[in-house]
Amino acid sequence: MIPDPAAFIRSETRLRPVPHAPEISLHVADEATELWQKTEEELGEIGLPPPFWAFAWAGGQALARYILDHPETVRGRRVLDFASGSGLVAIAAVKAGATEVTACDIDPFAIAAMDINAAANGVSITPLQADIVGEDRGWDTVLAGDICYERDLAERVIQWLFALSERGATVLIGDPGRSYLPKDRLEILADYEVPVTRTLEDADIKKSNVWRFRQP
Repeated sequence: MIPDPAAFIRSETRLRPVPHAPEISLHVADEATELWQKTEEELGEIGLPPPFWAFAWAGGQALARYILDHPETVRGRRVLDFASGSGLVAIAAVKAGATEVTACDIDPFAIAAMDINAAANGVSITPLQADIVGEDRGWDTVLAGDICYERDLAERVIQWLFALSERGATVLIGDPGRSYLPKDRLEILADYEVPVTRTLEDADIKKSNVWRFRQP
């Protein structure tokens, strides 16, 4: 039996300020490894992905901080937050003045987490459970945090984001030095020292950057 995602999230997380963007609070797990194991044990049989939605990842924190500090990036714009997870970056975009924010993820638990977190921050976003890589729905700004941790995923997504950038969208990527980030195609807009969960990142602070595609 598939558990109720919202009930599972509320029972397994606590609402806390995001370390590098304390203007925003998220429902996050107390113990990273414990929730990871519990998710695999209780939910793994139905084929759900790991609980990426239960943590404020370094790339997302950097991207949220950048948006809050540079609201002109999203103000008055239609925004896509790709692989949104907790909804952190989407919430930051709304707070910075975006007209409309779509938060996309393939995990139904992430979709539930976005709704819960948006409500906790008093904002409205549009969750979308779909694989939209390759699509172009006319977004003005596209945001992607921590997407380059797997080779095949990174290659597929980067090509799509590059195409969106080429047609005129503002595309920003938050990344803490993942293995498959194509740095040769990108340039740094900002760098941050982001507090993270040691059990996830093997560090207490993770240097993270906000990137955009190199301008021709």
